[in-house]
Amino acid sequence: MGSPASGLRERQPATGAPTGPSTPVERPSATGRATPTWVWALPPVAVLAVVFLYPLALVVQESLAPGAYGDVLASASFRQALVTTVWLAVASTVGCLVLGFVLAVVIAFVPFPGGKAVSKFIDVFLSFPSFLITLALLFLYGTVGMANCVWTDVTGDPSGPFRFLATPWGVLLAEITYFTPFVMRPLLAAFSQMETAQLEVASSLGARPLRIVRRVILPEALPALAAGGSLVLVMCLNEFGIVLFTGAKGVTTLPMLVYGKAILESDYAAACVVAVVNVALSVGLYVLYRGVSRRAGA
Repeated sequence: MGSPASGLRERQPATGAPTGPSTPVERPSATGRATPTWVWALPPVAVLAVVFLYPLALVVQESLAPGAYGDVLASASFRQALVTTVWLAVASTVGCLVLGFVLAVVIAFVPFPGGKAVSKFIDVFLSFPSFLITLALLFLYGTVGMANCVWTDVTGDPSGPFRFLATPWGVLLAEITYFTPFVMRPLLAAFSQMETAQLEVASSLGARPLRIVRRVILPEALPALAAGGSLVLVMCLNEFGIVLFTGAKGVTTLPMLVYGKAILESDYAAACVVAVVNVALSVGLYVLYRGVSRRAGA
């Protein structure tokens, strides 16, 4: 004889789905129907359209003025700004990769007092605005900065020799100083997951530190280097504050050209053309950055 519970189970309709307490129950809305998923996407899409897409569409529309693209792309100032932007971004990225890798290896694998504090400070440094670092460099190496003041006090010269901040090299130094932690952060994260047994085995076999770095550490760091370098390249391509605060009058990048065309010359069509080109370059590099980050697991 079967139990009453078994009889109840036999009389239950076969729906093809489990009827236990863990079964998720779809709750209908007040009208008795489930709310479509696309309805919940409407508010953020509307905010994005109003805050970002609509102004961007206005910029693109303004850039389509008759002859605007032809005049801007054929101008020597645009070509010079494009070349300056690209070489500064590439040179800064290379400098950040080299300096960031060396500093990250020292912090991660060379024990010294305060190493953890330095690692934490890097996280704080990422929140600093770019103009703050440039301002600090001006206090040190500016025309009336500390280095020039010490030089004039010691030698008696009327002016100091440090005048490189108003040149492309000053912009390069400021960008490397500011963006290096953006390379160090993913490197330190990658090194924290690295098996120290590999280093111990290589050291026990007589490998020297440089060989260990080249043969063991560097291959493990390549994905993080690629991700950090791609991010720095994108950010350097759009950097405006560093170039402005260094006062490098002979250095005109694409963001500076947009500022000059729009604010100084009131040529909004030309400014929008340069902005569209800059956005296109940035989006292309961002797609590259996301692809590299996905492969690196960042």
